[in-house]
Amino acid sequence: MSPTDESSTDGGVQLSDDQLFGQLADSDSVELSGRERLARILDAYVLAPGRVAWNDWRTRLGILIISLFVLAGTIGPRVIEAPATNQAPTNHPPFVGGFGAITEEGGWIDLAQVSLGGVSLPWLSIEFPLGADNYGSPIGRQLVHATPDMLEMVVAGAIVSVGFATLIGVTAGYKGGRTDSVLMSLTDIVMTMPGLPLVIVIAAIYPPRQAWLVGVILAIDAWPGLARALRSQVLTLRQESYVEASRTMGLPSRTILSRDVIPQLMPYVLINAAQAGRKVIFESVALYFLGVLPFTTANWGIMMDTAYSEAFALVDLGNFYQILWPMSAIVIISFGFILFSQGMDRVFNPRIRARHAKTVGGDDEQPPT
Repeated sequence: MSPTDESSTDGGVQLSDDQLFGQLADSDSVELSGRERLARILDAYVLAPGRVAWNDWRTRLGILIISLFVLAGTIGPRVIEAPATNQAPTNHPPFVGGFGAITEEGGWIDLAQVSLGGVSLPWLSIEFPLGADNYGSPIGRQLVHATPDMLEMVVAGAIVSVGFATLIGVTAGYKGGRTDSVLMSLTDIVMTMPGLPLVIVIAAIYPPRQAWLVGVILAIDAWPGLARALRSQVLTLRQESYVEASRTMGLPSRTILSRDVIPQLMPYVLINAAQAGRKVIFESVALYFLGVLPFTTANWGIMMDTAYSEAFALVDLGNFYQILWPMSAIVIISFGFILFSQGMDRVFNPRIRARHAKTVGGDDEQPPT
């Protein structure tokens, strides 16, 4: 063996780089097949996070609530008849009768009042379980057919607000210098703008007809606060030893951000995405209720406005159900977003996720050695 290949140091043999890495490659592990690699990737990035999420009741309940609304917004309009006037008696109360037909004279034959041997058949009252409004339009059908537009607004608003905030906040915090100054100046300018008056002016000049455009308009002023918060966290993360090590190794910035920085921010980003979605729901319903946004036939805010102005739901308590159902839908979907975001905090915890890899147990179980 030539002198360049080995030298005696401390009684041992110093190997060249080629020999060293060759021995490590030979003794490291058995070559994995493509199927085994796919199984490991599936377990690390799909199954293990799924186990973590499913072991938290908040995530399970949040996913259940959101899934119900997604099903109502995608499949519901295809299987449930669209709402229209005079489909039911006007101001028809919920869970009372409702299974029947309108006569030629404009009356209503309620089959729930039909008796069999002196016993009424209340279980037949399923046609309009949530009642009907002042125009005889079933409230349940209105809720289902309003859900797609609400989901479209939520998704568009959350993507715009969180996307802008993450892009600007992470870039400003990691790059620093003049880039940081320019981006934060832009953020401060947008932050000083009055959000609600700006939305009202834009909606008055360019009335949005598409649901996704309403979500985008409502998210215009929702990102500056999150952008500043993310910048502050990135300023702390960029000083961590593992980020410094990645920079020393010469890794590109996009790799460092995607692998070392952004995963640490994901729980905070998800929570703020849920908050942004709730904000879009609240603001859109309020603006539709006030008549600022253009009228649509299926919207929770329009339903509340009709119940208030036409059925006097806040005065006539007998019609309060007409405003109660859309309010309940808003509260339930907001509650689902909050539970989901809180539960996903554990999914992005690497220590919890590692304990669930290749195991079906709880948090206290250790992976097999």
